[in-house]
Amino acid sequence: MSEKENVLSIFALGGINEIGKNMYIIENANDIIVIDCGNKFPDESLLGIDLIIPDMSYLEENKEKVKALIVTHGHEDHIGGVPYFLKKLKVPVYATRFTLGLIELKLEEHQLLREAELKEINSNSTLSFSDIRVSFFKVNHSIPDCLGIVFDTPEGKIVHTGDFKFDLTPANNEYSEIHKMADIGRDGVLLLLSESTNAERPGLTPSERIVGDHVLEAFLKAEGKVVLSTFASNINRVQQVVEACKITNRKLALLGRSMVNVVQVAIERGYLDVPEGMIIEPNLINTMMPERVAILCTGSQGEPLAALARLSTGDYRGAEISSGDTVILAAGPIPGNERSVTKIIDNLFALGAKVIYGSGSTTGMHVSGHGYQEDLKLMLTLMKPKYFIPVHGEYRMLHLHRQLAESVGVEDHHTFIMTNGDVVDIEGSVARQTRKIDAGDTYVDGIGVGDVGEIVLRDRKQLAEDGMLVIVLTMNKRDKKLVSDPDTISRGFVFVKDSEQLLKDINKLIIKTVDDIDVTSRKQWSEIKQNIRKSVGQYVFKETKRKPMILPIIIEI
Repeated sequence: MSEKENVLSIFALGGINEIGKNMYIIENANDIIVIDCGNKFPDESLLGIDLIIPDMSYLEENKEKVKALIVTHGHEDHIGGVPYFLKKLKVPVYATRFTLGLIELKLEEHQLLREAELKEINSNSTLSFSDIRVSFFKVNHSIPDCLGIVFDTPEGKIVHTGDFKFDLTPANNEYSEIHKMADIGRDGVLLLLSESTNAERPGLTPSERIVGDHVLEAFLKAEGKVVLSTFASNINRVQQVVEACKITNRKLALLGRSMVNVVQVAIERGYLDVPEGMIIEPNLINTMMPERVAILCTGSQGEPLAALARLSTGDYRGAEISSGDTVILAAGPIPGNERSVTKIIDNLFALGAKVIYGSGSTTGMHVSGHGYQEDLKLMLTLMKPKYFIPVHGEYRMLHLHRQLAESVGVEDHHTFIMTNGDVVDIEGSVARQTRKIDAGDTYVDGIGVGDVGEIVLRDRKQLAEDGMLVIVLTMNKRDKKLVSDPDTISRGFVFVKDSEQLLKDINKLIIKTVDDIDVTSRKQWSEIKQNIRKSVGQYVFKETKRKPMILPIIIEI
C-alpha cells in the first residue's frame, strides 16, 4: 500500500466515524496488524439484514502481510466480526482471558474453534512483528479485561486506547493502569487514537459502584419478583444482582441465550462469583414465591425477540410478569432504540409492574462504560500525543473531541477528523492525511455474507413499502398472441376483494399494451415485459400514488 518502504500507515475499515463494527489497521512495508473486528446491527432501512461487518477486501488483497488480529475487549462491536474475519484470513487472534472466552463461543457456533489460533494476553504481555513491538495497558470499561495498545514503531509510538473510562472505585477492583499510561506519555507518543463516544457529556463518568447501591435498594423494596435487564457482557452489573439476591434471599433465573452463555464463561473463568444453588432453571420461576425470585435477562435495547420483549407481551414460556413485580432497565438505550424500548415499557406498565427506567443519572441503575469529557482530557494529558485521531463516534463527537484535545495542548492542525478508509501516512515522524482506500459495509443475511447489495435492499424496500403485482401472461408460441386474459396477482399492494375494478382495468391495459406491440417485436419476451412494466407502473401510480414492484411472467403454450 505504501509508496515508500519506510512509510507507516494508519486507517480504519470500520468504527472511526461511527459507533460499531470497529476495525483499525496499522501497516508498514512488512506487516499489517488489525485491531478489533466488530459488527453493528442494522437499522430499520436494511430489511432482512442480520449484521453489518467491515468490508475486508483490502485485507484479503494483502493477506500475506496480515500478521495478527489484536482484540481490545469483548463487546460485540469489537468481536462480532471475528468469525467472518477468520473465514478469510488464518492469522493468530490475541485477546485477554475473558475476551477469548466470548470469542470461543462465537467460533464454536461457526464451527471454527478447532482450527483457530487463539493466544491469551494481558496488560504485561509484549508481542513483536518485524520492526513493530506491541505492549498493553489496562483500562476500565463496562466489561472485564479491557486493554489499550501501544505500537512501538521506528516512527514513534502509536497508541490505541480501546474503549475506556477512569473509574477510581471499580466494582471489580480492576484499576486502570494510570501509572503505566503516564510512563508511556513521558516516553513520547507520536499518535493517539482515542474513543469519542461520550465527547458531548461534561464531567467525569460516574463509578460503577454506585449502581450496586441502587440495585440493592430496589431489591429490598420489591414485594414481588424482580426482573433486571442489562447487557449480558456487563459482568460487574451481573455481580451486583447476585449480591442483591444474596442479601434478599432470592434465587436467580437467567433468560436469554447470550445471558446464559456469557454468565457461564464468566463463572468458569473466575470473573463472576455466584453461590452454589442460586441459579435456577427458568421453568422453576412460576413454582416459587414471587418474593424469592429474581430474573436477569437480555433485551434492554428493545430487541423484539429478546427475553424482556417476550416477557412484556406474556410470550415467554414458563415465566411471566405479574402485577406488583418490579422491572429494572439497567442500561441506557442506544440511539435509535428508544421507540422499541418505550413500547416494552408501556407493555410492562399494562401488566401492572413497577418499572424503573430512564437515564442512569435519574434512576442510578446505569452508568456509562465510556469516558466523559474529563476522562477524555485526562487520557490526552497522560499521553501527550503529537498527533491525534478521534475515533469511535459520530461526526459531532469527533469534532468535540478535537476541541478537547486542543484545550489540553494538541496543536489544532495535528488532529485528523477521518472517515473509514481515510489514511494517515507517517514518514520521518511527520503525519499527513492525503489519500483514501475503499472501505464499506458487508451485510450478513442468514448464511450469506456480502451477497446482499444495494440493488437487493432497494427491491426489499420497494416490496415492503408498496408490495408487488405479479402479471401472468399465457401466450401462443407460434403467433405470439395472448391465449387468455392476464392473471394479475396482488401481494402487499391492494386487497383484491376491495379492488376488483382496479385489477380489471389493469388487465385491460395489459391486453392493449400487448396488442399495440408490433407482432415481429413480440419475439422478444423482454420487450413485452418492459412495455408492461412501464404502462402498468404509470397507470397504477396515477390511480393509487403507489409504486409496487411489477413482475410480468410469460408462459408459452
